[in-house]
Parts: sequence; C-alpha cells; structure tokens
Amino acid sequence: MLTYLAKRLAMMVPLLIGITFISFLIMHLAPGSPTDLATDLNPKVSEIAKERLTKLYGLDKPLPVQYWNWLKRLAVLDFGRSFAPDGQPVLAKIADRLPITVTINLLSLALVLVIAVPIGVYSATHRGSIFDQATTVFVFLGFATPTFWLALLCMILFGVVLGWLPISGIKSLNHDQLSWAGQLLDYARHLALPVLLSAFTSLAGMSRYMRGNMLEVIRQDYVTTARAKGLPERLVIYSHALRNALMPVITILGLSVPALIGGSVIFESIFAIPGMGKLFYDSVMARDYPVVMGGLVIGAVLTLVGNLLADLGYALVDPRVRSK
Repeated sequence: MLTYLAKRLAMMVPLLIGITFISFLIMHLAPGSPTDLATDLNPKVSEIAKERLTKLYGLDKPLPVQYWNWLKRLAVLDFGRSFAPDGQPVLAKIADRLPITVTINLLSLALVLVIAVPIGVYSATHRGSIFDQATTVFVFLGFATPTFWLALLCMILFGVVLGWLPISGIKSLNHDQLSWAGQLLDYARHLALPVLLSAFTSLAGMSRYMRGNMLEVIRQDYVTTARAKGLPERLVIYSHALRNALMPVITILGLSVPALIGGSVIFESIFAIPGMGKLFYDSVMARDYPVVMGGLVIGAVLTLVGNLLADLGYALVDPRVRSK
C-alpha cells in the first residue's frame, strides 16, 4: 500500500508542472493585459508610464523566462504579489478566501453523500415503487433546473418574501456583538442557501449513479449465492452489495474535489460570498495573472489530490488494487 501511494505521489509532480505550463501559456494568449485597466481608461498616462508598469510586472520578458521565474518562486511556495492596487501577496489572498469555499463545498458534499447513497440504495432495492418513480422525477428536475435561476428564486422566497434567511455575505453587520452561539447561528443562516443549492445540483446525479450501480451489483452471482445461503436481505444488501456499488461513487467524489473552486463561482457571485470562486472570477476579469495562476495551481492540486483520494478509496474497497 505504501509503495502504491509513493508511486502515485511521484507521478503528481510532472503532471502539476505540465498543467501549470499549459495554463500559463493559455492565460497569456488571452486578449488584454494587466496594464490595460490602469492605463487605457486614463488619457493622462503616457507610453513611458505604460512601459514602466509593464516592466514592474515583469511582462516585458519572454514567456519562457516569465514562466521559469514564476516556477522558481512556486518551488518555495511564493505565488508573488497581486497586480491589484492593494498589492497583497497572492498566498495571503488565497489563505483568506479558501477556508470559506472549502467549508461551503465540504458541507454540501457531505450532505449529498448522506442523502444520495440511501436514496440510491432504496430506489434500487425497491425498483418500480412509488418512491423510485418520485426520485426519478426529482432527478429530471434536478438536471433540468438552471442553478442560477433556482438560486434567485430561493433568494426572493426565503430572503425577501418570507425573510427567513439572509441573501448575501457570510455574516451580519452585528456579528461581532453576538455570543459564540449567536455567531454560529448567524454563520449557519448565511450558509444555508448556498450549501443547500450547491448540494441540490449534485444530489440528483449522485443518487442516480448510486441507483444504477446498485442495480448492477445486486444482479451479480455472488449476491444470488449470498441469498441462497439464507443470509438476511439487510446483510446481503449493506454488507455484500453496497461495498462494491460504492466504487464508481468514490471516483465521482474524487473528481468532485476540484469543484471546490470551479463550482463556487456561481454561488459566490450570486450570494456575494468572499470565497475563492469570486476571487478567481474577479482576477480573471482584471487580468491579475499572479492570482489567476495561484487559483489554477490550487485547482490543479485539488484535481490531483481528488484522483489520489479516489485511487486510495479503490484500494480500501478492493484489496486487489493494493497489490499493484
């Protein structure tokens, strides 16, 4: 198992370098420049000032030199400084925003897992029942409903009409004056809509995957043999069949890790949540290359870690993988 883990970790290094190189190249091929926002909208800025600003950002050097300098800083976990007027270190910006995004998405992922797996198992073991048909309709609605449209409807209903939940930010203006229990409740009220909506988009697909896997597994010969031996149906389903049906779900969960950033752009923009998704979107629009590359590196690492966790999950579920 340790040898398998060491091989997987060694493969991650060249993959990460390749991902960052392609991302760096594509980012610089996009139209626009970080100096455009500071110079084009100001008619008093001279060409000499533009050249000095370009040199200050290091954009006057060839792309291979720029990438090599950035890669050397990355080796010591130095993501550089933002091109924004505040000039903050990129790592400080990411460290300030990442916990919010991770918290929201881990809560939604846990909610999906807790709800989708029992729904999928029950639908598979009660195929054709009213519950199975109802969940099928729910799945179609989940796939067909635009996320941003549903988010706006929920904001109008629960935030404006009923006034039950706040519709922006992660804390109230009087948050610091509340007790610790009041602060926790304030966070929960602000995160309720983003977490539930984020979970809704994944719940439909995950429950359907679980149902399909479970239907395939319970038709296998070893399940028929277990039933022929007289084992209780509950033991057959949850001890023999469920473990094998979870293997494809593990892969999906591993691939869901990169969505901790990418999938947060919509929710954080709609609900004005200061997380990684909104930071990445604002940085792309401002051509803030250091912050964009920092977000891409975090996304690439999450992708590789997600694949690694999926492989380790396979190894835990299937002993044959450990011997490879």
